[in-house]
Amino acid sequence: MAAGSCLLLLLLPSLVTASHSPPGCKIRITSKGLDLVKQEGLRFVEQELHNITVSDLHGNEGQFQYNISQVKVTDLQLAFSDLNFQPQQHLVFNINNASISLRFRRQLLYWFFYDIGSINASADGVHIYTVLQLAKDEAGRLKISNMTCNASIARMHAGFSGTLRKVYEFLSTFIVTGMRFLLSQQICPSLEHASLVLLNSLLDTVPVRNYVDEHIGIDYSLLRDPSISTDTLDLDFKGMFFPRVREDQELENHAVEPVIKETERMVYVAFSEYFFDSAMQSYFQAGVLTIELQGEKIPKDLEVLLRATFFGTIFMLSPSVDAPLRLVLQVSAPPRCIIKPSGTSVSVSAFLNISLVPPDRPPVQLSSMAMETKLSAKVFLQGKALRVQLDLRRFRIFSKQSALESLALFSLQAPLKTLLQLTIMPIINERTKKGVQIPLPEGMDFTREVVTNHAGFLTVGADLHFSKGLREVIEKYRPVPTATA
Repeated sequence: MAAGSCLLLLLLPSLVTASHSPPGCKIRITSKGLDLVKQEGLRFVEQELHNITVSDLHGNEGQFQYNISQVKVTDLQLAFSDLNFQPQQHLVFNINNASISLRFRRQLLYWFFYDIGSINASADGVHIYTVLQLAKDEAGRLKISNMTCNASIARMHAGFSGTLRKVYEFLSTFIVTGMRFLLSQQICPSLEHASLVLLNSLLDTVPVRNYVDEHIGIDYSLLRDPSISTDTLDLDFKGMFFPRVREDQELENHAVEPVIKETERMVYVAFSEYFFDSAMQSYFQAGVLTIELQGEKIPKDLEVLLRATFFGTIFMLSPSVDAPLRLVLQVSAPPRCIIKPSGTSVSVSAFLNISLVPPDRPPVQLSSMAMETKLSAKVFLQGKALRVQLDLRRFRIFSKQSALESLALFSLQAPLKTLLQLTIMPIINERTKKGVQIPLPEGMDFTREVVTNHAGFLTVGADLHFSKGLREVIEKYRPVPTATA
């Protein structure tokens, strides 16, 4: 029994490690980013509290009958507010010493006297304490899973005017006490609806699993619940691309897990080598890493050199000597991304097949050579799109048949490298120009981006900017009320 317990203790660390799937993409929001969210969120809370609906208040005291209706919020002062991280999964929104101004319609009947008009009231010392619990839902999307709220009003007073002002002042205790109770009972339900319904509809705009183009898609589902400290909120995303022809494919992640230590910017986004490798493997499996050049697309100088190099073979194929040349560049294995502190590179292995294409006759292959290239990659962020600019760094061709043929191909090394730089690389960069969207809600963008390379991953530090207000986005995606039976 003791031996079994010891064995379990020894295996426990490995079991925990195995269950922890490393993220391909990681996002950290810092306290500075939370301050910006607080400013926008406070405006949203003010708008929600403006729409509070308070029930009518009516009653009688002796010969007096009163009715208070059409209660409307006319002004809010929420100067003292805080939005803070609370470990392990919570955000705390605290409002202190706020004031709410109201206006409502009065009706009073005293014996045969009837009075009607409006009353201005003010609720002071308003305190609202709200805790939002963040979690991963079944689809892998970040959601507000629960909310607790406590609201209180320290004091409330109303201003009366008119011929029955003294009567109203006598009844003010009943009216103000009732109004204070009704108002305090409406604050938390209003904020609960704003959080669990409206803000969650905003989080629904974060891309989780969507298509990048006609060939591949990306999975941004959360791997686990968010991790919150007193200063940061960390989100671990799968960050895996997949070919659309095999959407259920799972690529195992053996890359280094991104580690974010910085807190100077509002937000940090980290990408591991797995993120880029899965994209290139998905394109490879989709069968689109092939480029064909023929006719006028082949530079004239290169065509002359190729015909001179393979002159003997072409001559033996007479009378098809004037047949057009065709170059087919086909990647032979999924490219690999290597991220180092010195920079990011991509290793590519490919075949280059050179053929003659006589009219109305099958193509005649002149040569099939292997290529090994290393591309330097410049990764940058624009708006919410992560983009990559590739440049040719190293290039080598060799024959698959013999070393002697490889020596004969040496003269083609420089012109083929020029072909790649001037013809192939622009085509590839045009495909990567669109980029891929980072999982942020609609209306929120990055500014002042800085890319930093590490061993096995890179980070993008940035500040946040609201290009659209919360209200604007929420109104666009507001859930349609369902009809009750």
